[in-house]
Amino acid sequence: MVTVTSNQITMLIIMVVYLVANAVLGVLYSKRQERLSQMSFDKKYFMGSRGMNGIVLAMTTVATYASVSSFISGPGAAAMTYGFSQAWVAGVQVGAAFLVLGILGKKFAVVSRKTGAVTIAGYLKARYKSDGLVILTTVLMLVFFVTQMIAQFMGGATLIESMTGLPYWLSLAIFASVVILYTAFGGFSAVVITDTLQGIIMLFGTFLFLFFIIRNVGDFDAMAVALDANLPGWDTLTGTGYTPGGLLSFWVLVGVGVIGLPQTAVRGMGFKDTKSLHSAMLIGTVAAGVLMIGMHVGGAWAGALIGGQEFASSDYVIPAVIQQIMPASVAGIFLAAPMAAVMSTVSSLLILASASIVKDLWGTYIVKDNPEKKAKFQKNISTSSFAVTLLIGILVFVLTLTPPDIIFWVNLFAMGGLECCFFWPIVGGVFYKKGNKQAAIASSLTGVLVYVISYQFKITVWGINAVVWGLLLGGITYFVVGKLTCKDGLDADVLEKCF
Repeated sequence: MVTVTSNQITMLIIMVVYLVANAVLGVLYSKRQERLSQMSFDKKYFMGSRGMNGIVLAMTTVATYASVSSFISGPGAAAMTYGFSQAWVAGVQVGAAFLVLGILGKKFAVVSRKTGAVTIAGYLKARYKSDGLVILTTVLMLVFFVTQMIAQFMGGATLIESMTGLPYWLSLAIFASVVILYTAFGGFSAVVITDTLQGIIMLFGTFLFLFFIIRNVGDFDAMAVALDANLPGWDTLTGTGYTPGGLLSFWVLVGVGVIGLPQTAVRGMGFKDTKSLHSAMLIGTVAAGVLMIGMHVGGAWAGALIGGQEFASSDYVIPAVIQQIMPASVAGIFLAAPMAAVMSTVSSLLILASASIVKDLWGTYIVKDNPEKKAKFQKNISTSSFAVTLLIGILVFVLTLTPPDIIFWVNLFAMGGLECCFFWPIVGGVFYKKGNKQAAIASSLTGVLVYVISYQFKITVWGINAVVWGLLLGGITYFVVGKLTCKDGLDADVLEKCF
């Protein structure tokens, strides 16, 4: 029988109220936007009618990649193993929103409006005119999305389990039911408006965390003494676990490589105007800096508070520290911050996975141009989108019932796979006119194969690991194959709409 304390009941009530409020807000806002917009259902559901202003664009971009790793696993790893070197890893993400929106934003906005694309696969089809590339990248995206969502579901469930005392399966069911339903019912508009709220909650939670850590540690001299005892090497660049090559690998993975994540790149298709884009680049950079550096520096400081404690994994460190240093009511409010990070990432992945199946695979390759099938597809697209989103969520829930060990590594593995698959077809497609379908297919296959093989067999050179080699060899393949095969230049339609 599960025994739940009064403090845990308090935290559970706050968490449930927060989850339900997010769901209600998301669905109501989505329905309002649907009534105001005259666009087709797919543009409303998957692209939010292209109406994001600067604050919404900034917060949804940051919230999408500020996942459970940013609030639970990463800071926990800093406290247990890596010290301040984990903050170096996280710090490179400060410029991610600026890079994504600055490099892809305006270009994607123009191209998506000219081509009617509402997904990354839609962009790739317009840019490369290749069914094979669309099918390949969509299948790979779904595989890595499911993997990444497993990590996020694990994070949500672990957080609820640690803070409330409920069993893992029930904690998972509570989290999964809310995030699946509000994403399925609300679509993209629900995702971005709740991302905005969640981004604000995450900022507030970061300040709460730092305040209570400093309050409980005492002065910085006492903290340094405790850290020297608990975690020798905490104040060095490489900590107790990173090599210089390992740090470089992580900087590529969570920094520059973020440009190639479809869930962040697609944000460039949905903003309202250029002013909104420029505002988002500034707001997003500041918000990411506070979140990423603040939480991981706080995580390193938290290492001073956990001497002698045993944990099943680093995923349980931050929830334990929070219960140790915060009153129950405040801990419940803080609980909303990592929960917000998890929900925002899951909802973005769910809506893109649904769009890939309904719009990019079913609509393009099953329905095609058959008038009868097309009419039926358009009539039932809302029901189909809801059903597919629901089914993907249920699949991830079932797979997460018996989870892997550490959320941090599962999440990073999925990120690396997505980057190696999409980085060069997206970035090369924007800037390199000789990048054709042969180059894009060869690059995706090479990048993913090199990444998976290097990761599986732990192949490293100078401490540099899988994602760097996948991106490097994928990039070489893209430019070499493009140079060799693009003799007559690109199709006139591609040049007109994509350049």
